[in-house]
Amino acid sequence: MPPPTSTSSRAPSPSPTPSAVLSTPAATNEAALAHFAARLSFETDVSDVHADLAAGVPNLIIVDSRSLEAWDQGHIPGAVHILTTPIASTANQQLPPGTTIVTYCWGPACNGATRAALAFAKLGYPVKEMIGGFEYWVREGFAYDSKWGLRAPAPDPLTAPADGTACAC
Repeated sequence: MPPPTSTSSRAPSPSPTPSAVLSTPAATNEAALAHFAARLSFETDVSDVHADLAAGVPNLIIVDSRSLEAWDQGHIPGAVHILTTPIASTANQQLPPGTTIVTYCWGPACNGATRAALAFAKLGYPVKEMIGGFEYWVREGFAYDSKWGLRAPAPDPLTAPADGTACAC
């Protein structure tokens, strides 16, 4: 009697490695469009703020909601300093209604800019939060004012091109 023949001479293929990325399917196109469009209507980044300030875009006010000590340590040139708590009682006297406000605080780990943006939204101002905050303003190499005068840091090569050119994201 002849020996049994194998239907396959290959070893069984290993089971595919589960995907951390694909374990939750990507959103539908419609949901993705709504999500990303909404996100861009709530947020802006330091590079876009810098470009608009350099271009002199009208009706745009940058608000630093950090403490006086933080403001003195460094802030975006031309920004207005308003602590989050008094926004509700002082904003209408300091900022023209209808002006688009961009809020910022220290950086990604700080939600002070989010709280400030909420306070402005409650007053009816169009508002966006600058993601990255003051930390990424400095890390991208943009000049900042401080109680010691204007400072111009070198760009951090982990956040912006080292030669200072725009990332063109």
